[in-house]
Amino acid sequence: MAEIIVPELGESITEGTITKWFVKEGDSVNQGDVLLELETDKVNIEISADSNGVVSSIAKADGEVVQVGEAIGAIGNSTGAAPSAPAPAAEPSAPAPAPAVAAPATPAAAPVLSSSAASVNASPAARKLAREQGIDLTQVQGKDGIGRIFPDDVRAHGVQASAPAQAAPKAPAAAPAPAASAATQGGKPVERKRMSRRRATIANRLVEAQRTAAMLTTFNEVDMTAILDLRKRRKQSFFDKNEVNLGFMSFFTKAVVGALKQFPLLNAEIDGEDIIMKKYFDIGIAVAAKEGLVVPVVRDADRLGFAEIERNIVELAKKARSNTLALSDLQGGSFTITNGGVFGSLLSTPILNAPQVGILGMHKIQLRPVAIDETRMENRPMMYLALSYDHRIVDGSEAVRFLVAIKEMLEDPEQLLLQG
Repeated sequence: MAEIIVPELGESITEGTITKWFVKEGDSVNQGDVLLELETDKVNIEISADSNGVVSSIAKADGEVVQVGEAIGAIGNSTGAAPSAPAPAAEPSAPAPAPAVAAPATPAAAPVLSSSAASVNASPAARKLAREQGIDLTQVQGKDGIGRIFPDDVRAHGVQASAPAQAAPKAPAAAPAPAASAATQGGKPVERKRMSRRRATIANRLVEAQRTAAMLTTFNEVDMTAILDLRKRRKQSFFDKNEVNLGFMSFFTKAVVGALKQFPLLNAEIDGEDIIMKKYFDIGIAVAAKEGLVVPVVRDADRLGFAEIERNIVELAKKARSNTLALSDLQGGSFTITNGGVFGSLLSTPILNAPQVGILGMHKIQLRPVAIDETRMENRPMMYLALSYDHRIVDGSEAVRFLVAIKEMLEDPEQLLLQG
């Protein structure tokens, strides 16, 4: 018998919440088959079987909190019964008739991967979607050039299949953990729903950042005329050469790196009474995911060209939205950029991503009348920038000059391209 153990989940993570079991007691599994999904403070992790056999017991149900190293179930050999049965385990398909922990209801329809399906080169998100929709991964065709299967490939296969066959497996899509409950408040109907672990962690971190840092925000605006003109002229040739679009984030990332080199305290952090000056430039890019904001990191951004930065950001954003980010994608950033403009925000004050001491907020590009000189006005595409910083180690004058440096580099993007 092999116990199902909660593995090490990464730096500073000691517990998680079971989102969903994909197997039930009595199911046969092969080594590598996914048994359950675990939600942590940062990412969701799938736990796989370490050996072949039969799931003989499940000790923790969906929605329960489990600790690293805790045994949450067991896998017996294919001819053994549940270890808790008092009689000798003689019958191969006789698990304990009434286990103490109620078996989860929704995963019952999820198929267990065959050994051939387990060997398919597919992303975790694609495997999860295939289980939920009852699709055999061996029948799905990958389109990325090396045959790896992603969620879009699974969806495309589902559309091609017959509609009646695909309708039923979609029922388990909703996560069974903390259910919402109907209630009233002051005689009016309300709905009470428990926060997800990740949402609660985000809430706690934001409150902690405001409580511990002397946070201030300074503002400026940048004329985006030159960047828009450059992108218009170079967009197609850039794509033809690099097979990735020339977006705004590469310009802002390069400008931030240039400004951090001029003002290194904004690339530092506080540790007790010490200041840790970081000699690297790992830039976090805030991405809105289903469970809340996540900040994957573009490593060594100072060493990357525009195309490499754009590829990194596209890949990290895809991972964030498909819930396949690894812990290593989220750890160790030295400065963060967040873009509320994609949602239409005209101006905001971003909150620090502790223990970092600086975060740059981008906003919506909007035509506004700008004075060119004493007699002329023009409508220009303008963007407000916001820099929130920790006043404990960053002085106001330094923060203002940092933001002005970013503004100047963005308004002369060809020079930025030459330097970067």
